[in-house]
Order: sequence, then structure tokens, then C-alpha cells
Amino acid sequence: MTVWILFIVAILIFLALDLGIFNKNAHIIKPKEAGIWTAIWVTLSFLFSFAINWIYSNNYISNPTNIKPAVATMKFITGYLIELSLSIDNIFIIAVIFASFKIPQKYQHRVLFWGILGAILFRGLMIFFGVILINKFSWMTYFFGAFLIFTAFKMLFKKEEEEEFNPKKSFVYRTLRKITPVTSHIEGEFFFVKKKHLRVATPLFVSLIVIEVMDMLFALDSVPAILAITADPFLVFSSNIFAILGLRSMYFFLANMIEKFSYLENSLIVILSFVGIKMLVVHFYKFPEWVSISVITLSLVTGIIISIRKSKTDN
Repeated sequence: MTVWILFIVAILIFLALDLGIFNKNAHIIKPKEAGIWTAIWVTLSFLFSFAINWIYSNNYISNPTNIKPAVATMKFITGYLIELSLSIDNIFIIAVIFASFKIPQKYQHRVLFWGILGAILFRGLMIFFGVILINKFSWMTYFFGAFLIFTAFKMLFKKEEEEEFNPKKSFVYRTLRKITPVTSHIEGEFFFVKKKHLRVATPLFVSLIVIEVMDMLFALDSVPAILAITADPFLVFSSNIFAILGLRSMYFFLANMIEKFSYLENSLIVILSFVGIKMLVVHFYKFPEWVSISVITLSLVTGIIISIRKSKTDN
């Protein structure tokens, strides 16, 4: 329990420093700054794998699945890579949402900061119940596996018109307008303003809610995907959190060139299909951890290389 508390406290301290010191004043985050923070988060994530090895070597945390320290380390890295790769779709949707509600670049970080808190809470709940279901009902692995393969096929065969997402026509936006008055004007960095004695939601708050709901939908894929790697709650939660924390800087780093990585979606299809198959055959055959890491890494690298080459050819 101590490790859980220290981990969560460390995350909250960093988030407090992030908003209170590093990004106290709203500003446009340029690609260079975003690139530096992306590199920092990726580095910290891989360095944390050494902490995972140390924690499990000294039995500082409960180990319900009885995994060895080296295996726990590989499972954390594999889970992190899965969550990181599945975050790519989030980046595209976030860019569409910000463009739709015309959120200035200098306020986008503030929206994503508060969005992270909601994502941490919701994913924590999903992981908690997901782990309970898998540990209590072994057949749930088949359900999750089939769901992931279904998602992969849906991505592969989705129609052109399904690709366009319009936040202002979404159920979330229409419902929110019924609950609270909404203004279309940006009022600085405020989520709410008072107008004629009414508390009115600004586009910043609207975009925050839409992003939160979309993240919940994406979590329906990402959480089962990582549960295919391990049912250890701390490994699932920590790898998820590191991927979420790095999502903001990755968004500002990739948002302006996300269209250049068009083949990354094919990488996601391969990854989802693989982890889905892994869950379906888990009671008959267990893939070695090095196979999982190799498939995920190779899929991502291949998707990136092909996308870059295709982008250069088109230009």
C-alpha cells in the first residue's frame, strides 16, 4: 500500500509543479519545448522500469500474480508501449476538438492538464474493476480478447464517412448545452464566467468535457489491451499513468504533423489484433514477454518509417 501512496503522491506533486511553476502563465507550447518534454516523459517511463524491478525484487508491493522482477519489468515496458501507441488516436481527436471549438493554442495545455486528472480517476476505476473481473471470472479474458479483435476489424473496415468526427454534433455537446448555458466566446483561461447573473460555460470547459468523454471511450480499448499483458494492478495502473502524462507533450509535438503518420493506424490494428489473440489463447499458450515487446515495437517502427517515406514521396 505504501508504494501505491508514494506513486500517486509523486504524480500529484508533479502535476502541481506543472501548473504552478512550469506552465503558470498560459503560453503557446512550441514543437521544440514539446519535443523536450516528450523525451523527458519517455525517458522517465523507461527509467521507472528499473524502479519496478527494485520494487518487485524486494517485495515492497503485493504480487497477486506471482511474477518475477525481470518479468514485471518487461510487462511494464510492454504495457507502456501499448498505451503509448493507442494514445495516437487520442491526439488526432484532441486536435479536432480544439479546432472545432477554436481553442487558442496558449490555453490548450490548461484544458489537457485538467483532462489528465479526470483520465487518471476514470482509468483507475476501470483498471480496478477490470482486474477484479479477470481474476474472478477467467472467461472474461475471452470476452476482452474478442472485443479487441472486433475493434481492430472495425478500424480496418471503417467507412470513409465514419472517420469524420464533429464535436459540435456529438451527443456530449448537445447534452451539455441542455444542462448549462454555453458561450461561444473565449474568456481568457476561465472555464466559467458570469453573464447576467448566470454561470456560463466557456469553450474551454466544453472542450474539456468532450475530451474527457472521448478518453473514456478510448479507455474501453486501451485498458483491456494492457490487461492482455498482465493482471497485476500496479503494473497496469503505472504504465497507463505514464502514457497519459506524456500524452500532453506528445500532442503539442505531433499535432501539426499527425497527418504525416497516416500508416500508424495500421500499426494499431496489428497491435490490437495481437493482444486480442494473446487473450484468446492465454489458457492454452502464453506468449513470451520478448515476443509481445517485439511485435509492438516492430509494428510502431514499421508504421512510422512507412508513413515518413510516404509523406516524402507525396511532397
